[in-house]
Amino acid sequence: MKTKHLLMMTVVIAAMQPLISWALGEVTLKAPNNGWRNSAGQQEEYEQRIQYPASSVNVQSGQASSALIAGQIKGLPKVKNQKPYTLVVNGVAMPQRVESDGSFQRPYAFVSGSNNVELKSSSGQSVKRTQFYEAYTDKSKPRLRVVLSWDTDQTDLDLHVISPDGQHAWYGGRVLDNGGALDVDVTTGYGPEIFSSPSPVKGTYLVYVNYYGSGERRDVITVAKVSIITNENTLNEKQQTFIVPMRKPGELTLVKSFVYP
Repeated sequence: MKTKHLLMMTVVIAAMQPLISWALGEVTLKAPNNGWRNSAGQQEEYEQRIQYPASSVNVQSGQASSALIAGQIKGLPKVKNQKPYTLVVNGVAMPQRVESDGSFQRPYAFVSGSNNVELKSSSGQSVKRTQFYEAYTDKSKPRLRVVLSWDTDQTDLDLHVISPDGQHAWYGGRVLDNGGALDVDVTTGYGPEIFSSPSPVKGTYLVYVNYYGSGERRDVITVAKVSIITNENTLNEKQQTFIVPMRKPGELTLVKSFVYP
């Protein structure tokens, strides 16, 4: 009887697969591609030229596919207040807004060696996954990465990082003289905003989150998630994640102080 029931369940699940694919839409990942690559000499940009306001994440013209996550979901169901999809990049989860035409894209600084990118639907189902090997060993490595995301639409949270030498990365000054940089300023909800540095200054870092605003809604509580990753893609990699409720616009919260290395 158990064998019979198991066979029936297998048949039912197999029959449901086309329905699941139809409900999610046909997903294509334009970048990155599976396999081996060498990005030496590629034009890679990680920040917006527009300072403020920046309504959504945009990608520079001529951006190399080696520094890009982009794709298309055909037949995307029209759902009111649709939650964002989730990108999981080398084990770090972050929201990814999908536009009304089903397209999505963002700049991303990949590391040399093995990289993994997975796209999950708003319900948590894995819909696309790719793995590739970056063979360019001289590629700048983000030895420190700080990722901010949050759980509400049409809200604006800002990541602020103060390095040990007193420099301040924020949406009004995203590139630091010491090599650290904040990639984009997301003002429409969810994030992520990412600070990274290939050669972090040694000492104490301060990570703040500012609840900049929520439009005309003044009572929106949003939950911020900050992930701190050091020595990514090495045997010494370390990830820490912190969850912080942000209760009202104007609130500035010190999420974490930490010492690098």
